[in-house]
Amino acid sequence: MATAMMKNTSGGPRSIGGLMSRLLARTGYDQQQTAGALVDAWDQAVPAVFRRASQPGLVKRGVLEVFVSHSALVQEMGFYKREILAKLTASVPGEGITDIRCRVLADAGRSTPTNDRGP
Repeated sequence: MATAMMKNTSGGPRSIGGLMSRLLARTGYDQQQTAGALVDAWDQAVPAVFRRASQPGLVKRGVLEVFVSHSALVQEMGFYKREILAKLTASVPGEGITDIRCRVLADAGRSTPTNDRGP
């Protein structure tokens, strides 16, 4: 019955669930929630040494883009890739992550860009 209400484009009643989905998609709130879940899953999946020096980016076609603070971490991340992938697919199965690609970004993993600067 709810689907019948969703298909009604003549101005008739619509389901609250359908309206909320559209509202969340339009405001971007659904993507913020997903991104927050992915960051939490990343922190749980990676070894402690990577947490402050890396951050997850977007998932595109099943590939999670990860930003790391220096090039040596790109190679190190490769040693843990299978383990991290297994944990991520268990934590956030809806993301459909099948691979990880690393890129160097100097400020990766820092909570704010001013962390290392003086007053």
